Amino acid sequence: MTSDLDELYQSVILDHNKSPRNFAALADATSHAEGRNPLCGDAYTVWLRMEGDRIADAAFQGVGCAISKASASLMTTAVKGKTAAEAEALFERFHEMLTGGATDLTGMPGGVKALSGVKAFPMRVKCATLSWHAMREALRSESK
Repeated sequence: MTSDLDELYQSVILDHNKSPRNFAALADATSHAEGRNPLCGDAYTVWLRMEGDRIADAAFQGVGCAISKASASLMTTAVKGKTAAEAEALFERFHEMLTGGATDLTGMPGGVKALSGVKAFPMRVKCATLSWHAMREALRSESK
């Protein structure tokens, strides 16, 4: 990755950490799930408001490192308006990007691509995926 791309990716992560999007409890949520990483202390709750099979709204609250907060912010932004199946597919692509070495990021939401560099730091992958796992759990609890 070039230094220009590194700077762009770093600025996206820093921006979403400093000014996270959708950082609030969602009073009219139809489901929620908690994600915790006891090794580092990151802990987030993710709320979803479903309208039929579509995610009408998504939000999160909690505490964690810059990577985990930026990832939660980017995730809530990326899944709004998606169907449950589309959000599940996005989760799978994101997880593969960080753990499986996927290099084709075509169709991945722009800001989410900024987290691709996390795969170079295996100890930080849990930070980046924590809220995504909570989102998927909230989706699955909604469908029960």
